[in-house]
This record gives sequence, structure tokens and C-alpha cells, in this order.
Amino acid sequence: MKKNKETQTSDIKSITNIDQDYLSWVKELASRYRRCQIKAAVKVNTELLMFYWQLGKDIVNLRAEERWGEGVIKQLCLDLQKELPNITGFSNTNVYYCKKFYLLYNQAFINFPQVGGDLDFTQNFSIMPQLKEIFVEDLTPQLSTKDLTSKHKVPQLFFEIFLVPWGHHKLIIDKFKNDVNKALFYIRKTIENEWSRSTLAHWINSNLYEREGKALSNFNNTLPAPMSDLANEITKDPYNFAFIGITQKYNESQLKSALIQNITNFLLELGSGFAYVGKEYRLQIGETEKFIDLLFYHLQLRCYVVIEVKTEKFDFQDMGQIGGYVIACNHLLKRTEDNPTIGLLICKDKDNLLAQYSLESSNQPIAISQYDLARLYPAKVEGLIPSIEEIETHLSRKKQF
Repeated sequence: MKKNKETQTSDIKSITNIDQDYLSWVKELASRYRRCQIKAAVKVNTELLMFYWQLGKDIVNLRAEERWGEGVIKQLCLDLQKELPNITGFSNTNVYYCKKFYLLYNQAFINFPQVGGDLDFTQNFSIMPQLKEIFVEDLTPQLSTKDLTSKHKVPQLFFEIFLVPWGHHKLIIDKFKNDVNKALFYIRKTIENEWSRSTLAHWINSNLYEREGKALSNFNNTLPAPMSDLANEITKDPYNFAFIGITQKYNESQLKSALIQNITNFLLELGSGFAYVGKEYRLQIGETEKFIDLLFYHLQLRCYVVIEVKTEKFDFQDMGQIGGYVIACNHLLKRTEDNPTIGLLICKDKDNLLAQYSLESSNQPIAISQYDLARLYPAKVEGLIPSIEEIETHLSRKKQF
């Protein structure tokens, strides 16, 4: 006998209210479906990029424009659109991007030993077995027979090229069509941090490649090898503080307050892994109170990071101050499972030689960098845009009238 609608509803309520196994099953199904969606999206993206790679490779290797004339790309697009109606991706612009895509990253294959020698090798191509065929074919001139027979291992960076969305690649191609090292740097950062295209554009425009890991430090001498490498990577020089909007005269207190008021942008500039602990963080050292400018905890390094911000040029006494804070944190805050505290001194300006001497005098892990309140414009446009000072002068004159 069929149950009426009211009885069926009652049964469903009793299941969802009482049977936790059922609820767990529903959640697992939903989670499983989401994982399938992610895998499908990655697979589709990889297949598409493989096609674009091969298309670009064909254009280059067949010398299509030389063989059939400069108009061949336009004709190719028209013919492909006839053969594959309602399929996007065969515009003149996109096909030329395919050619640039191949030419850019093929530089890494040509320079395989130099670019890939010190990187990890991927052991799992289950996501897309066809990638092995591409890699083996393109790497044959650079690899020995022994390399080719050892499970077709290739550098991780080649695999990562095919995990980044096409829109990201076009942005990178526009910026670095002749610089594969910069391109691969932003590829890796995009994957590590799951950057959207707009976030990728932000970091490119902020010259992250030129700034990351560039702070002066003594990490190599004061930290164990795995930690020292990562500690160096999390530094920048200079730090871009333009987001705080300070254009008038300011003191240290105003600068620190502005950084905290813009904590989201500050954390973005510091980089992934930084967790904010406090500003003017109080330390009770014997009978003396001391206050750390800014205290963070780094989740990957698993250590406290003391940040001191100075609005003046770096000098010897600054090293003594931050070194004392680092030691104090190790005694008062560091737990057994934490790694040693590191210090980051960010100054308005610094003499690199003076800073290097100071670092050599300390046995505490410390880095010294600068900050910039103006946007980091490329050198090519210097003189073509007004400086911050010129803008301020112009605005002050307008206020007088």
C-alpha cells in the first residue's frame, strides 16, 4: 500500500533528525561531487592548454606564416570556425596567443638543465597521461636515453604550466613574452596561492619578482637550512605601503596605525602565511615593560615574526633593539613546538653596507628591508608621470585659490 505524502514527509524528518549516518552520507556525497567538479575543471583546462600548446607548436615548427604567407593565421581561424562551428577560441588574437604560449615556455625546455636542475621532479601524471608524450617529445634533445626511460620524469615546473587557467597565461604572456623565468615564477605563485587573475595582475604590477626574497638577512647563518630558505623567501625589498594613503608628513606612530587600519592590505603585502598577533605588543621583561611594534606568527615557518617599522634611515642601534625583542619572544612567547623567532626591520631607507655589517654582528635571525609609500612604477615611465611631491605641490596650490 502506498504511503500518503504526509507519511513520507514524516519518514524523511525522522531520518534527518535521528540517523547521523544518513547525514554524514549526504555530506560525503556533496563533498565527493565537489571534488569531481574540481578534477573535471582541471582536466578540461589541461586538455585545452595541451591543444593550444600543440597548435602553437605546429605554427612554429611548420613555419606556417613563411610557408603559406602572413595571412595564413587569419585563414586558419576561418577554416577552423567552419570545421568546428559554435566553438570559441579560434579568433586571430587567441591563435596568436597560442603561438606566443609555445614560444615563451619552450624557452624553459631549451634551457632544461639550467631551469629545472634544482627543482623537484613530479612522479604522478595520472591527471593527464598524455602530458608525458608532449614532455618526452619536447625534451628529447635535452635528455639522455637513461632520463627518458626512468618513468619519464620531468621537472615539476613543466607540469605546472598546464594547471594555470588560459586567462592567467595571456596576462603573463603580455607582460613577459621574452622572460620565461619571470613567467614561471608567477605560474608557481599562482598555483601556491590560488590567485585569481586580478590578484595575479596586482602582484605583477607591484613587481613582486624583483622584490621577493631581496631583503638583506643573516638567515643562512642563524637558521637551519630548510627554515632559512623559506625565511628568505617571505621577505621583500622594498615593501609597498602605498595602500595606506599617507602623503603628508608623518611619524612612526601614525605609520603603524595606518598599517593596522589597513590590516587586510598589509597582510596581502607581507604574503601568505602571516597571522596578525598584535600592535604595540607588551612584553614584561623583569621589571621593565617593552612594546613590540608589530607581532605576527607565520604558519608555514611555525614561528613568531617581530616587525619593527622605522621612519628614519637604518642605523646600528636599530639592530640591537630588534635583536632584543627576538630574544625576549623566544623566552616569553615561544613554545616547545615553535621554531626560533625571526625579526624583520623595515626602514624608510638603508645603507646596504651598514646593514650588512650589522647583520654580521648579530646571532639572531634578522632581515632588513625598506618601505615605499609611492607605487612602484617601472623605470621606463619615470619622468613621464608626476611624482608624489609634484602632486602634493599642485594640490596645495589649488587649495590657496
